[in-house]
Amino acid sequence: MSEATSGRAEALISRLHARYPRLIDLSLDRLRRVLAALGNPQDRLPPVIHVAGTNGKGSVCAFLRAIGEAQGWRVHVTTSPHLVRFNERIRLAGTLVTDAALSDALDRVEAANGDAPITVFELLMAAGFLLFAEVPAEMCVLEVGLGGRFDATNVVARPAASAIASISLDHRDMLGDTLAKIAFEKAGILKPGVPAVTGAQAEGVLDVLQAQADAVGAGLAARGRDWSVAETPSGLRFAGALGALDLPPPGLLGLHQHDNAGIAVAAIRASGLAISADAIARGVAGAVWPARMQRLSGRLAALLPPGWELWLDGGHNPGGGVAVAAQMRRWGKAVHVVVGMKQAKDTAEFLAPILPLASSLWAVAEPGQHLALPVEAIVAASGGAARVGPTVREALVRIVADRAPGRVRICGSLYLAGEVLKADGWVPMS
Repeated sequence: MSEATSGRAEALISRLHARYPRLIDLSLDRLRRVLAALGNPQDRLPPVIHVAGTNGKGSVCAFLRAIGEAQGWRVHVTTSPHLVRFNERIRLAGTLVTDAALSDALDRVEAANGDAPITVFELLMAAGFLLFAEVPAEMCVLEVGLGGRFDATNVVARPAASAIASISLDHRDMLGDTLAKIAFEKAGILKPGVPAVTGAQAEGVLDVLQAQADAVGAGLAARGRDWSVAETPSGLRFAGALGALDLPPPGLLGLHQHDNAGIAVAAIRASGLAISADAIARGVAGAVWPARMQRLSGRLAALLPPGWELWLDGGHNPGGGVAVAAQMRRWGKAVHVVVGMKQAKDTAEFLAPILPLASSLWAVAEPGQHLALPVEAIVAASGGAARVGPTVREALVRIVADRAPGRVRICGSLYLAGEVLKADGWVPMS
């Protein structure tokens, strides 16, 4: 495969998109067929913790990975989307997949698939399952790509535990136009006899999750009913069926991360895996997840004068807007918000909780930003409150002119976050 010799995973993916142009087709039949031809590697994985949700599922995965690695385990992880390099999506026993390993696995998957219709995400998940089955590890963390019931990760018949993070309105065209419909799709990852956990949810969501758990025979532990997590002067206090834990402050910032950390702790305890309290504490404190309340310190941050701070967050839907606003209230001092959205996102709903708190709001669209919403549409969604950047760099220069030191928060799209990280000089950790 010529792309493999180039050492560029992105070239591999571009070729796959050209051959298999259908991006999303929620179904499991195609994937099950190709996995059967490969010997069903999804049935030979290390203990799996399966994570769904609208907001926070990637952070839950980051906490789970950090806890497992603090225990000394090798941990496989699959997440999406990537920010800078495609390889971020697959982590083998703690290391990002190499282009060579990914190329080899995709060659085998394509050979097994033949000319049958399939989506690129399904091909990639099949390659991930092959790699996860063949590289030794003690735990595997699977992040749902979209929804849950028909997501490609849902071919794993019996994970060690399932986790559902905060559910918000997102992907309404595919998952439904109400929280109840979306919650039903997310609850599709629940399996008979598999313990499940969920965190704080909007009104009515827990009822849907509980009904589905009862229907399939999955025990569901919910925050506030079966477990709790609360801020303390020294960090967090988690309490559940196996007792209480005093934990340090989470490595991921933001009040919403208390919930995500609690979900991860509850899930790994429910899984039955032998994990020490010390590993849980060190994992919670040491979790890292880019573009989730990440303070930047590279080339873009250098555009700000001394005393300023530059922060990046991938929040992009109504629930994400609430989380952004909550941290802005906690900060108190001036916060200037730079927003770049993806097309078809709920821009006005995302901005609604942010607008009253922002010292200024700037609409941007970066060159190369996938499916970027035009800045004029962001300005319109803000009711005319947003000013035109029109790029992050230009917005930063205008923000600092004749203003007292403050914080700048960039948010609105994970695709924007990827472009910002590139511009700042961030490199994914191997």
